[in-house]
Amino acid sequence: MTAEMVAPAWMHEQITAEEYESWSQEQCAGIEIVDGMVVVRPSASKRHNRPARILANALDAAAGPEWNADTDFDVRLQDVPLTNRRPDVVVYRADTIDITPTRPEHVLLVAEVVSPGSETTDRIVKVDQYAKADIGFYWRIEQAATGVPLVYTYVLDPATKTYRDGEVFTGALKAAAPFPVEIDLGQV
Repeated sequence: MTAEMVAPAWMHEQITAEEYESWSQEQCAGIEIVDGMVVVRPSASKRHNRPARILANALDAAAGPEWNADTDFDVRLQDVPLTNRRPDVVVYRADTIDITPTRPEHVLLVAEVVSPGSETTDRIVKVDQYAKADIGFYWRIEQAATGVPLVYTYVLDPATKTYRDGEVFTGALKAAAPFPVEIDLGQV
């Protein structure tokens, strides 16, 4: 006897924002929605989560009262077709903490930690999506073979809706924009 696996409908059909909003937190965990299609994200490793948490904590401490930094929640890039991304780190306006969904106009900076399997998405696809959504800053954290991560920073060119290369940091991050922040990357 063989059991046939039947894929749920959400794996084959575009979902709308209204449908997604009716799902529980458990159903939304570990997925992103791209062009209305559910994209399952593998569980992040401790090696992935640690730099994201360190970065979020440092950004939150440096941001001042107008901004919060946090990890692992949806940013609604567009409603039709629905595109929700779940950046590893998000710096968002503090006065929008209770507004759901978080939208690009609430967001100052997003950061992604590149892991095996997310290279193309984090280096190419998300960069383009975040820029087109007018998110001012994008940071990409690469896990170097030396064990000390590299942080690539990008700044939005609003005229072209593309990111310009910013600084690259290793060992210690000392950024002036979007606000002054210093992070010891060696603790990762």
